[in-house]
Amino acid sequence: MQTITPYKTDESKKEQVRFMFNNIAGTYDKLNRIISLGIDQRWRRRAIEILSKENPSIVLDVATGTADFALAATRIKNLKVIGVDIAEDMLAIGRTKIKAQKLNDQIELVCADSESLPFEDNKFDATIVSFGVRNFENLEKGLSEILRVVKPGGLLIVLEGSTPQYQPMKFFYKIYATKLLPFVGRLISKDKSAYQYLPDSIKAFPCGKDFTAILDRVGFKKTYYEEQTFGVCTIYVGRKA
Repeated sequence: MQTITPYKTDESKKEQVRFMFNNIAGTYDKLNRIISLGIDQRWRRRAIEILSKENPSIVLDVATGTADFALAATRIKNLKVIGVDIAEDMLAIGRTKIKAQKLNDQIELVCADSESLPFEDNKFDATIVSFGVRNFENLEKGLSEILRVVKPGGLLIVLEGSTPQYQPMKFFYKIYATKLLPFVGRLISKDKSAYQYLPDSIKAFPCGKDFTAILDRVGFKKTYYEEQTFGVCTIYVGRKA
């Protein structure tokens, strides 16, 4: 898989991603709503619907960012969510949102590396990742860490951007990804590289059966995927044996 980084520097992908998300933290939520037309919230609801069937009591939200997925997951009764991310500025915004919704007793945010999780084996009933796995420096290492901390029988749910494969959506998505998205991102966030990295990293990411094959390889079982909104986003599911 081709390695895509936000900036053309000698720093590792991990450090570039950390810098990028700290840099755009203040405008991240606003831009997400604009560039997805709010549809990202629908995708999260579908992922939470899958998760809720597991009746989990403790869930790990990897690459939690500003905690949108963690907050959505608290619709499940009696659920504790621990979110991890390497960008402290994103977590700071997430903590503000959690406090505003009086959910401090249900959500805990930790600054930690997704590829070296600070948790014991078999701790979580499930793990969720929303638009984060393509930012891993080492994809299989990150997925293996997730497998390690999930209980036997536990679920992994990944929500990730993908490239539509069929016309006419493929044509319109190309215009959106190469022209509109970088323009709007540059206009609002003032970071041209960050919102060029987004479509570039989605394009390079192994979508559909290519990603479920990676999940299979690291040890997940019963993997499958569901395309959302004509293939603009995909939900992947795998289970620990």
